[in-house]
Amino acid sequence: MSELEGVPAAGTPCWSDLGVDDVAAARSFYAAVFGWEVPDGPPGAGGHVVALLDGRPVAGIGPRMGGGGGPGAWTTSLATADLDATIGAVTDAGGSELTPALDVLDDGRMAIAADPTGVVFGLWQGRGLSGYGRVNEPGAACWNETHTTDADAATAFYGAVFGYRFDVFGDPSAPYAIAKLPGAEAGSDPVAGVFTPPTGLPEGSPGYWVTWFGANDTDATVAAVVEHGGTVLAGPTDSPFGRSALVLGAQGERFGVIAAPAA
Repeated sequence: MSELEGVPAAGTPCWSDLGVDDVAAARSFYAAVFGWEVPDGPPGAGGHVVALLDGRPVAGIGPRMGGGGGPGAWTTSLATADLDATIGAVTDAGGSELTPALDVLDDGRMAIAADPTGVVFGLWQGRGLSGYGRVNEPGAACWNETHTTDADAATAFYGAVFGYRFDVFGDPSAPYAIAKLPGAEAGSDPVAGVFTPPTGLPEGSPGYWVTWFGANDTDATVAAVVEHGGTVLAGPTDSPFGRSALVLGAQGERFGVIAAPAA
């Protein structure tokens, strides 16, 4: 288990936010699946709420941007100490600013962007809310990765914006690139992954970031997803990183479930 304090280093995936048409239903779904407490948000939050695990923030849930009528989606946000400068770096590297920088109450500043392959991600400059309060345990984020149509273009982009260096391993036909922060020493902890799935992406999709949430028992958690209206896309299967499955929540949002690291 890991309780986080302080400001995450720039480029670190620091928050996952779910956009859905029915926030109340999503609150109930994730409370049932992960045991989250999801109190009402403060006035002026626009219907957004922060999910808690053992009293610490682990994710956000709010109305889907752009109106209703489509599936929900999880958005991974990457930390920045200077949001405006990072937006400039995003556009210089061939990405796009989708939502201009805005203040989120006293929590921080955010923007939504897309990389050159069309994958959407968030940028977060924290103030009152630095990001995840718990990670690497059941019900908390354990990993974030982008599934993309062009891994070479994606690694070049994220390397240019955040200074990532990448270690690449796996099948040469579908290599997996692990991002590490600039200056990270050999053997240091990775922060994110970049991957083109060998089975391809859903038709018409440019790709997406996936948040993987920890589980005590992956099979039981996946069963809870299905029981409460979700769908299994792949797995559960054993992997070198733990037993895992890729699923859709009850409103069509994609996320991963993986055995949490041993304490």
